[in-house]
Amino acid sequence: MRAVILAGGKGTRLAPYTTVLPKPLMPIGEMPILEIVLRRLAHYGIRDVTLAVGYLAELLMAYCGDGGKFGVKLDYSREEQPLGTAGPISLIPGLNETFLVMNGDLLTTVDYSDMLKYHRERNAPATIACYQRDVKIDLGVIELDADNWVTNYIEKPTYHYAVSMGIYIFEPAVLQYIRPNQRLDLPELVIKLMNEGQRVNVYKFNGYWLDIGRHDDYERAIDEFASHRGDFLAGDS
Repeated sequence: MRAVILAGGKGTRLAPYTTVLPKPLMPIGEMPILEIVLRRLAHYGIRDVTLAVGYLAELLMAYCGDGGKFGVKLDYSREEQPLGTAGPISLIPGLNETFLVMNGDLLTTVDYSDMLKYHRERNAPATIACYQRDVKIDLGVIELDADNWVTNYIEKPTYHYAVSMGIYIFEPAVLQYIRPNQRLDLPELVIKLMNEGQRVNVYKFNGYWLDIGRHDDYERAIDEFASHRGDFLAGDS
């Protein structure tokens, strides 16, 4: 299976670091998060990888090269203008078989082989990796009706949400829903598929996952990687 890693965003929530460094090159321990992603893909036999780049592309290309030092064969697709998270896929030739799309800033222990097996069993054009995120509200939450009468009062509730992990497996048929050089985000692509009567599959994952999008997430990722390096590198100590 071929993988497409989305690495073209500006990572504005991690400024000022990302003013001079693309987010996938932010160091976790002694290596960038992108290197951890690539090494984990290689462990599961996913060695044909395209890096979709844009912002500070030269730095990513200089560090990653042909991918050989990470155990993958790496090529690049460069967007000249921001195309969102799904739009860059339209620029990549040769996506003729099942392929994986993921963000380049994820720290996770997901088993890509198991996700692919599940995707094929379900016979769907698209599968989204899904994680349960618990959100605690440290306030009393009031529920009310249209006439402003209280219908419920919940003190400091915890809500449970199924959230996208930023990891997708697609069949080539989804490409017809992505117009070349048109901005499109992955949630919009999923909605398009459903509006056309396509069923979208969900792969529930209960292991470790962290999207390194904010400063506190980044600091947490550094600590977690130091404590569980072997888990994230699939046994490589």
